[in-house]
Amino acid sequence: MDVIDAIRNAGVVGAGGAGFPTHVKLAVHAERVILNGAECEPLLRVDQVAMQQQAAKVIRGLELAMEAAHAEQGVIATKTHYEEAVAALQGAIAGKPRLRLHLMESYYPSGDEKAVIYEVTGKVVPTGKLPIDLGCVVVNIGTALNIADAADGIPVTAKSVTIGGDVPNPMTVTVPIGVSLREVLALSGFSGDEQQYALIVGGPCMGTLCENWDEPITKTTGGLLIFKRSHPMILRRLITVEQQARLARAICCQCNRCTQLCPRHAMGLPVEPHKAMRAISTGNALLLGNAAGVLACSSCGLCTNFACEMGLTPSVVMTMLKQELSKAGVRPIPETDIQPEPFIVLKAVPVKRMIARMGLAAFDLPAPYSPKTVSPRQVRLLLTQHVGKASEPVVRVGDRVVKGQLVARIPEKALGAALHASISGTVVEVNNQAIVLAGE
Repeated sequence: MDVIDAIRNAGVVGAGGAGFPTHVKLAVHAERVILNGAECEPLLRVDQVAMQQQAAKVIRGLELAMEAAHAEQGVIATKTHYEEAVAALQGAIAGKPRLRLHLMESYYPSGDEKAVIYEVTGKVVPTGKLPIDLGCVVVNIGTALNIADAADGIPVTAKSVTIGGDVPNPMTVTVPIGVSLREVLALSGFSGDEQQYALIVGGPCMGTLCENWDEPITKTTGGLLIFKRSHPMILRRLITVEQQARLARAICCQCNRCTQLCPRHAMGLPVEPHKAMRAISTGNALLLGNAAGVLACSSCGLCTNFACEMGLTPSVVMTMLKQELSKAGVRPIPETDIQPEPFIVLKAVPVKRMIARMGLAAFDLPAPYSPKTVSPRQVRLLLTQHVGKASEPVVRVGDRVVKGQLVARIPEKALGAALHASISGTVVEVNNQAIVLAGE
């Protein structure tokens, strides 16, 4: 069996990030594959639950990734306090000398890819460079599970997500890709609407505010978090760019606390959000300083959600500037002499403190795995659930398909991912954005 071919045919992409096609990521010669089990975002429990309940399958996925990437070493990076998961993983790697656990404390954002690599290797990936430049490949827990399935000829047709926040029963469930967010939320007993509540897709720090609850679950969806629209975290997300500038002019005191607590800055990268606030408040781009520092930002949100005492949103400004610089064709110049701060560990922000500062302590609850799922009458399979070009449909309206059947392929000579039917049924719509299937 060619592992890379199996992964490509199964449509595996990064399950915990932007959805980079895994068959491309693993087509390298690496020293080690790092399994990222730190679960960066507060309140999400998907990876923790998977490690507890499917440790053997997770490790099989890691070993297959190592085979594909020609790596001699596999490292599972997870948090010390995930005691049940740690015990399960220790049992799964017993007698496997090429595999080891790397246990981390519970700080934010410990699951950031560069943070994980720094934890494991003591080295920092320069801006614009990739983990493979340091001999590493990093894969998510969900990705490892999908790799294991791919080796058995099972394509990606479902996604595990945590339903949390202000819901009656927080839980982690596995549902068909393409089912609506609204239907998944209902599994937790939630019956509110968009007028009173806001939905964050992803985690509370880096997730996106979703106004259309009929949007579908994708291969990269990790969490659905519900909060009242009056929650300060939601109100901050609704501030416009113009309001950001006015607030910065009025109350940003340039204390630079956002920069001092920035995890990337502590690693020795030139990320300085206080300069971004200075630039937007004055309208003077020259005050931004080093543009590379903007491009090095991970958008983790720690400066907004923890560091700023004034209630400003430096991470939002940084993300906006990063997007504008990228559109303008500005590319980062990799740093050549990275010197992490000698007391970097003292700047690590405990997740519990982060949660308390964000007003989320009441929602920091277990979200155990539930066998509940959705049996949808219809699914909408987006053609862009990954980095790269949209998948090309290979089915037409009226075609009958079975679960797991290929419905869209990777475009010729392009970066992309295959797409498979998540339910059995009939193709009722094909357009430039999605394939819609009606269930049997």
